Formats: sequence, C-alpha cells, structure tokens
Amino acid sequence: MNLGDALQTAGLDRREARLLLAAASGIPEARFVAHPEHELDESSRSRFEALTARRKQGEPIAYLTGWREFYGLTLAVTPAVLIPRHESELLVERALERLAAQATQHACRVLDLGTGSGALALAIKRECPSARLYAVDASRPALAVARGNALRLRLDVDWREGHWYSAVPGACFDVIVSNPPYVALGDPHLAQGDLRFEPTAALIGGTDGLAAIRDIVRDAPAHLRPGGWLFLEHGYDQAVAVRACLQAADFEEIATWRDLAGHLRVSGGRFGGAR
Repeated sequence: MNLGDALQTAGLDRREARLLLAAASGIPEARFVAHPEHELDESSRSRFEALTARRKQGEPIAYLTGWREFYGLTLAVTPAVLIPRHESELLVERALERLAAQATQHACRVLDLGTGSGALALAIKRECPSARLYAVDASRPALAVARGNALRLRLDVDWREGHWYSAVPGACFDVIVSNPPYVALGDPHLAQGDLRFEPTAALIGGTDGLAAIRDIVRDAPAHLRPGGWLFLEHGYDQAVAVRACLQAADFEEIATWRDLAGHLRVSGGRFGGAR
C-alpha cells in the first residue's frame, strides 16, 4: 500500500488521516502530496490502521499523535492531561497584557493553577522570559507531562504538586491564571466528543461547575501582591456567576473577555493596591 492509498481508504477526515499517517510512519505530511506513490512499510501500515480504528471509536487526535499546538508551542499530551484548546490562549493574552503594564522594580511572579500539560505557564514564560513562573497541579502524572514539555522547550518553570494554593504557601504573585474544572456534574457534554477521554478530575467542578472557581477566587487575595490580577477560564454561560464571585471577594476592574468564537470565556479582576 502506498501513501495515497492509505489516506484514501482510511475512512477519516482527510486532515485527520494525514496527521495519523505522519504519526504512524514518521513521514512528513508534505511528502504525502509530493510523493503519494511512496510505499508504506508493513509496520507503519499496521500502526496507521490501529490509530484509525481508535479514532473511529472517538479517541482524540491529540492523544493518538501525542502532540497539540498551543500559542505557537508544540506540546506533548497524554490522557493524564486536558488537551490544550485555542480558547485558553485568551488567558495567556490577558496575563501578558498585565505583565507588560507592570511598573514595578521586582521580577513579576505568575502562578498557573491546575497547569495540566503546562500550556499556560510555558506560553507565558516564552513570551515573557523575565517573569518567574510557578505552576501547580494535584496530579503527579500531569506534572510529569508538564515537566517534560518544559525540558524539551528549555523553559524554566517552578513546578509544584498540590491542591491549588497549598503548593505555594505564603507566596504572592502579580498575576494568577487558571483553567480550572468548570463543567457541572452530569453535564451531557461529558458524554460527547473528546471530553469522554479526558481526565474527569480536570473537567468536573462540582454540581454546578463552579466549586473550583469559588475556591480559587476566595483564597486569591492572600496570594496576590497589591494590584495583582486573577484571570479564570470558565464556561460560556458562567460569566455572570464568576464575576459575582470576584465582586464578593472585593476584586475591582472586573471584566469578561470573549474568545475567537465570540463566547464569554475568561473573567478576571484586580485586587487592591495600585494599578
């Protein structure tokens, strides 16, 4: 079987088939177009057929290939971590905006809560090398993925294992970002698409989806420097509730930002002190 035949008979979306064939064979995608007559060896063919079968059962492409692009970074991913999504890049943008506006004499400190693959922390660190990045996750396997990404990308992040702020006792930050679990228990989306295969502990935020967000907002003031900012990703229908949490915790300049799809995706605010 040659490359062209393998793609033609895969029974998948053409783009997905190319990604899986590249992963199975180690052949760059560009060669599929330039040399479709190139013969596929038996071991590569077997791997490709196994991957396509798993994809037809719904397994995410990112888990099958082992990689995902995020904010210009190629990140390794496994079923131990959430698959980084483009809407989360909005958190990176908000953090970088605040770091650029800082007029302080100290090195800016940024905390990423629930780091997973390390996507947020690594993207911020690459764009703002002078910032000191700390990243927390309660999952040891997730932190292993994040540390591996940092090593490969040569980006320095202080990785901490623990539950939210317990991993950084007494520390204060200029910016805190988090993509916490925010799907409600029993939400029908949990039985659909990629979510079926992703770690439930990183998805489900209690009966209403807001349990983790409440905890993070409640304890944030004790971990923010004067004028520090907190930014949270949330569900498209949770913006009002998240802003109410921020207001109850005495945050100021509270706002919500839309992702590229137009959904209300990130909310945040400033806590006390100078701007």
